[in-house]
Amino acid sequence: MRESKQPQSARGPLRITVPSRADGFLRQFTAVIGGPLGRHSDPGRVNPGFFTVERVLILMTVAASLLMLLAKNPCRLNGWGGSNPYVYACYSDWVPLFGARGFAENPWVPFSAQAQFEYPVLMSAVASVVAWLVPEGAANRSLVYFDMNLLLVAILWIVTVVCTLRMGGRRPWDAAMVAIAPGIILAGSINWDMWAVALLALGMLSFARRHTVLAGILIGLGAAMKIYPFFVLGAVLVIAVRTGKLKPFWVTAGTATLTWALVNLPYALAYPDSFKHFFAFSSERGAGFSSFWHVWNLLAGKSEVLEPVNAEQMSFWGLAIFFLCCAGIAVLGLAAQRTPRLGSLAFLIVASFVMVNKVYSPQFVVWLIPLFALALPRWREFAIWMLVEVAHFYGLWFYLDSLDADDIHKVFPENGYIFLVLAHMLMLAYLMYLVARSVLDPRRDPIRAVGQDDPLAGPFAGVPDAFTLRGSRARGARNLQKEKEPVESTGHPEPASTTTGPTA
Repeated sequence: MRESKQPQSARGPLRITVPSRADGFLRQFTAVIGGPLGRHSDPGRVNPGFFTVERVLILMTVAASLLMLLAKNPCRLNGWGGSNPYVYACYSDWVPLFGARGFAENPWVPFSAQAQFEYPVLMSAVASVVAWLVPEGAANRSLVYFDMNLLLVAILWIVTVVCTLRMGGRRPWDAAMVAIAPGIILAGSINWDMWAVALLALGMLSFARRHTVLAGILIGLGAAMKIYPFFVLGAVLVIAVRTGKLKPFWVTAGTATLTWALVNLPYALAYPDSFKHFFAFSSERGAGFSSFWHVWNLLAGKSEVLEPVNAEQMSFWGLAIFFLCCAGIAVLGLAAQRTPRLGSLAFLIVASFVMVNKVYSPQFVVWLIPLFALALPRWREFAIWMLVEVAHFYGLWFYLDSLDADDIHKVFPENGYIFLVLAHMLMLAYLMYLVARSVLDPRRDPIRAVGQDDPLAGPFAGVPDAFTLRGSRARGARNLQKEKEPVESTGHPEPASTTTGPTA
């Protein structure tokens, strides 16, 4: 097989980081196979044949997709009725929406004057297109609808993994976190969120390659699926202000906004009442079962001190706290010694929204996993986080099943449910703390510890500071000089390797 062209960097061949050398947590698990890759080995100089990093990660994602199918198989076999989705933790929105929202009779039901579909326009379009593709004579059309959506999610998952790999610079193996994430295996097929995840990943990759217009289009399409891709523009803005290079922000943000408007405006003009329904539903709905607000109301019902909050109050306070979080992240980004990495700021912003928003659905974890792989790719923290999320996932469905249980012995304890919700939120808060600490102290940043700055910087790469909260332009110049110095790694020494695969 012909050897693929060797990618080049500014200083020569791109050199990848071997996980068994660089990550102390993974290093412990290599004893059974003879220890980590040797110091004198250099896989980049050996033709990898078929098994390049990218192809291996795609195969891992395919295997994880089969596990996702297996996790939902109890409902596929026994149906989504009654308590099955809760007892077997195999719930998915796709099947009940197919029947309850009228897709079985009219695939284009969201696009009508009387539509009451509680999702954004582009997500409604995806739901309709897949429903339209379901054969009329299928024996179990709702099951076919589910399987077709799951197949598309698996494809989107692969796209997200490949994008994450190509945004990793010298650390392509960090994308393995996305490829085998238990959070995606369990929650990726609850709803259509993976569409927004994949579109954002494509947008961030385009930005990293300095295609700002294309990045804006993809981010705008992602925001037409779920609003959160817009929040990544806040990270771009912080870096733009710090470097004094505002054009990339205005081009990306302007294109994203225009794209979102072009997707939404025709629907808003044609079906204004249907268009407004999503926003009315979002403002009037109560707290999600995975949110702090739901736990607050449960505790308030048992306390004489705490007062419960209604949907309007949750919306107000959630938005206010999110605004304060964004202001704090901006200060962090402008006060850091070195220009923060885009992935770090993006993770902090999106995680802040998830933490304080009244709607925290179990599938929101799929938003965060790819951003975590770009922000703080450390396997020990990732493994602990996924264990907490898995416990929370099953605890949530068992708790929902117990709400209608007649047998007292089948009731999942409410205190246990509260503990699991608080645990998964505290774990996310801890990850946010670690990411913020790596912004303030680049020596704790795994990406920078291998001698690279920011693979996602795109048009900001190599641009010196123009404005910081640490001092004058002269201080910024001194900081730039420090950036050119090697960064001391806090982990095990890791001899880099030259890659010949498609990891650039």
